[in-house]
Amino acid sequence: MRKKSTTATFDEDMPITQGDIDAGRLVLRKRVRGQLLQPKKRVTLYLDARIVDHFKDKAGERGYQTLINETLKSTLAQADLETTLRKVIRQELKGRKAA
Repeated sequence: MRKKSTTATFDEDMPITQGDIDAGRLVLRKRVRGQLLQPKKRVTLYLDARIVDHFKDKAGERGYQTLINETLKSTLAQADLETTLRKVIRQELKGRKAA
């Protein structure tokens, strides 16, 4: 049995309640350095207990799920940087061989 979508459309004139925000029916988007943040997507993910405990201990009041999300984002950024650096180094080495 599939769950019904809880996504609802909101009219501009419709009042937004804290209950809507708490229930996840509304995602407030914020701008960061001119970029519109994408809403988060709910997923079910099974992690090792040791991993969850580590992030819970490290996060404190902040929320361990937020910390896991930030860690995953920084890992992606690092992988992109590594790929770019490898590409540049290969191009530079290739240019030296041709000279």
